[in-house]
Amino acid sequence: MRKQGYNSTVTSRIVNKSELFIDHLTSKLQSFYKSWYLVGRQLSTIEIKNVLIPYLQSLRQENGDLLIDAVESFPNPAGIEKAIPTPLPASISILEKKERAVARVCQSDADGLRPANVAYLMDLGMELDQIKGIARRFPAFAYYTLDRKIKPLIEFLLDLGIDRSDIPTILHKRPQLCGISLDENLKPTMAFLETYGVDKTRWAKVIYRFPAILTYSRQKVKASVDFLCEIGVSEKNIGKILTRCPHITSYSVDEKLRPTADYFRSTGIDPASLVHRCPQTFGLSVDLNLRPVNEFFLEIGYSVEDMATMVSRYGALYTFSLQRNIVPKWEYFLAMDYPRSELVKFPHYFGYSLNERIKPRYGMMKESNVRIILNQMLSTSNCDFEKIVERKMSKLSSSPSSV
Repeated sequence: MRKQGYNSTVTSRIVNKSELFIDHLTSKLQSFYKSWYLVGRQLSTIEIKNVLIPYLQSLRQENGDLLIDAVESFPNPAGIEKAIPTPLPASISILEKKERAVARVCQSDADGLRPANVAYLMDLGMELDQIKGIARRFPAFAYYTLDRKIKPLIEFLLDLGIDRSDIPTILHKRPQLCGISLDENLKPTMAFLETYGVDKTRWAKVIYRFPAILTYSRQKVKASVDFLCEIGVSEKNIGKILTRCPHITSYSVDEKLRPTADYFRSTGIDPASLVHRCPQTFGLSVDLNLRPVNEFFLEIGYSVEDMATMVSRYGALYTFSLQRNIVPKWEYFLAMDYPRSELVKFPHYFGYSLNERIKPRYGMMKESNVRIILNQMLSTSNCDFEKIVERKMSKLSSSPSSV
């Protein structure tokens, strides 16, 4: 929609009002990639585009200026109110599948017993509402058998060292895992990722953080790795990035990663260094997160070089909310009367709690009538901070000028 000239506000409104149309698009994908959906295979951006873009283009030609109305009023023709009865479209079958899946997990036999798969999941700690929610999002989950699908996966995850209490979270994030063959898909995928340096001893943490990575195609993973190589990340660091932040494989290279890297270069920041130190930064929006932070610091008097230095020292700077975090802490920083250069030296200041760390420490320093550089004031432990304050107070009281 944005490529057709609509702005972000309009496209967001369209998405929020077009659930039936989105279900319709999902139905098209499921029909085209039926065998892949059955095993929980994650589609790549290219694969999705290959199916949907030609359809959307034909819809654009058919409706012209009424495209938005056609999408929002689907399945009714553009310009006709939704209340007017029309034949049920293929997308309704998606809704029916969701309803049937939820009904299936809720059913019980004459003795009041739940289906075996549901009872097993509840024994793991899952609430029935959680299971219903998964079935509503991914109807195939309700039909996975206990002995052939669910139990083998759970036992495999437990053998990897994943805590039993973490299993419900993993299934909620990626129920498709239950549909993947351990020997034909999941284990080979893990071995493939290990060739890129994913630490095999940390699979439990990787899967808990981002279980979807095990459902991605090799093409999708390789595209992410090729991008990291393209911007200059070493092979050794690629493995570390994939282990610490597997989410990076979920971002589109052409629509997300490369434009973000280009923006960082334009501001004097090395994208290879930044993605190694703080890969989650590449998941942020250039327009909503990165550019506003840069513009704020430039407006208050810091140079482009200062900003690049700050980010090189503390990559997480961009991950903080401008209005809820950076601005209030900047205003308090001014009240502390430190030289502005202290923030360039120690941008980690923005990572500390204003009310629980910064204000109490500065208050104690002022009350003691001593001066401590920003780094020492915040980065030391409570015990060490108190010792520094006492030592400075002792020197102050013993100096000739204090007599």
